[in-house]
Amino acid sequence: MDRRTFLRLLGSAALGSACGQQALTTGHPTPAAPTGAPRAVGGRLLDAAGRRVTLTGVNWFGFETSVFAPHGLWSRGWQDMLDQIAGSGFNAIRLPFSNQLLDPGTVPTSIDLNKNPDLRGLTGLQVMDKVIEGAGRRGLRVLLDRHRPTADVQSELWYTDRISEQRWVDDWVLLANRYRNQEAVIGADLHNEPHGPASWGDGNPKTDWRLAAEQAGNAVLAANPDWLIVVEGIERYAGDAYWWGGNLRGARAAPVRLSRPEKLVYSAHDYGPEVYAQPWFADPGFPRNLEEVWRQHWAYLPAEGIAPVLLGEFGGRSVGSDPEGVWQRTLVGFLKANQVGYAYWAWNPDSGDTGGILKDDWQTLDRAKLDLLATYQAPPLGRLGAG
Repeated sequence: MDRRTFLRLLGSAALGSACGQQALTTGHPTPAAPTGAPRAVGGRLLDAAGRRVTLTGVNWFGFETSVFAPHGLWSRGWQDMLDQIAGSGFNAIRLPFSNQLLDPGTVPTSIDLNKNPDLRGLTGLQVMDKVIEGAGRRGLRVLLDRHRPTADVQSELWYTDRISEQRWVDDWVLLANRYRNQEAVIGADLHNEPHGPASWGDGNPKTDWRLAAEQAGNAVLAANPDWLIVVEGIERYAGDAYWWGGNLRGARAAPVRLSRPEKLVYSAHDYGPEVYAQPWFADPGFPRNLEEVWRQHWAYLPAEGIAPVLLGEFGGRSVGSDPEGVWQRTLVGFLKANQVGYAYWAWNPDSGDTGGILKDDWQTLDRAKLDLLATYQAPPLGRLGAG
């Protein structure tokens, strides 16, 4: 996902703690007992025993592309990849997909079947089954992310001329039923980065993302009442432009209403100056101004006990002393201080704007990035299944 190129093509002017009382650690603590899907209480996520759950994960993309499989399987085995993700201290994976993945006859490509012999002959959705099951066995939880309607491009709204709103809802219900008994899957990130005409709380059925999220979220909960419903922000609210999917200012006056309110989690995306030169990066107060920018747009929700927020995407190539690195280090410190969960973008090195945790050989870890994230990683959430 080369966000910089995509934004420029569109000509956009402005876009936009641990379980229980255990301390966060940079080591490898003993996994807690399996907890199932968490629930929201105020600005926190809790497990069934009332212990705090903090998701500190990573995005591993590919199912949303024309490959219809996680990227990198041309270089190594999927189980080896999951071993490395878990071994790097993450406890969750945000797994992007497209509705096209669910079409009959969709065939995954670019998989080295000598390294992944157990994926031979599987559909893309069956490959997803394997990855999810394997993630659970390693103590990882999975958040499914409807990243694109089709494999070619992101969409501003949750529907297009090819994927209707009803198809979007129906596909989520299909997945909610499919994984109803799969504890590794803990929720649905309903639509990635609403932007452009997407509105919040204005009642327009064509653009009101809050209304659409309620419709899809309640349909999912009717099929699978255990899942978290993750609702991203929009780009522009009341004339204020922010990152795609990052602007949650509207949730104060017009919160999302679900049949099970304790399953609501808001989500924002946030990026640095190398992705887009937002005005706050040029402010004389940078980086001291960043905390207020984040609080205005999304961090007020957990801070005021309204609802949890998951920072579903952030990332950048630098963690050094340049503006990009300063932004990224400041953000990780802010997340840690406020116990906000995250899914880092991305595990993949082939993310044009940000690079990945993995280097271009799909084997070597970017140690500087991982060392930064290791300052804020929560314990695993418990292994699921045999093996």
